[in-house]
Amino acid sequence: MTVTLDVWRVPPRAVPGALWRVARLPRALRRAGDVGFVKLLGTGRGSGFGITAGDPCRWAALTVWTGAPRPLVAFDRIAAAHCRLTLRPIAARGRWAGREPFAAPTRRAAGPAAPSSMTATSRPADDDGPVLVLTRARLRPSRAVPFWRAIGPVAAALPHADGLLTAFGIGEAPIGFQGTVSVWAGGADVNAFAYRTAEHAAVVRATPERRWYAEELFARLAVLDVTGDREVIGWNAERA
Repeated sequence: MTVTLDVWRVPPRAVPGALWRVARLPRALRRAGDVGFVKLLGTGRGSGFGITAGDPCRWAALTVWTGAPRPLVAFDRIAAAHCRLTLRPIAARGRWAGREPFAAPTRRAAGPAAPSSMTATSRPADDDGPVLVLTRARLRPSRAVPFWRAIGPVAAALPHADGLLTAFGIGEAPIGFQGTVSVWAGGADVNAFAYRTAEHAAVVRATPERRWYAEELFARLAVLDVTGDREVIGWNAERA
């Protein structure tokens, strides 16, 4: 299994074309037979959530390939810039749209930024290099506002975390279906933020009681390669 995260920057005039591709491209990819899971996603500015944080000129695709990864040329044609991260799953817990998109691991993942209800586990052996942490949640409508209030301090603390190379919000919709992507220099940096940062630890403790999520997914993936324009994902070259 190989996973890719493609992120594109499109010019404002191409936003309608991007929306059309978000609606049509997943079905076309699934018909090709070499894609086990795919989601086309909007992105946010930084790690924020909600309509005001959305970036209509940046789009992403998370694709789980059962064969060799291919370029997603439909989006490439309209993009002003593009970055692809090639990934290998290390650990995951939870579901996305009722499915487990990655191979069933023997260890549970931990990550920075909500959603998270995980407890500390042993560090995976293959996360010594760069690690991508993916979080995704479907919020309970009655819990959305309390969640945004609780997660604000975490989002504010995240950019200052040691070892963080980039982080941005993702979502299938501006409200209710959302998550984060963050890339770290190594697994030790992920664990340090997840369990030794007061803001994130508080959210972890509160999650079981407050039941913010109707569905959630946490995944940790090894970053095998990063190609293209890293500025598209806000890469911090000084920390790389």
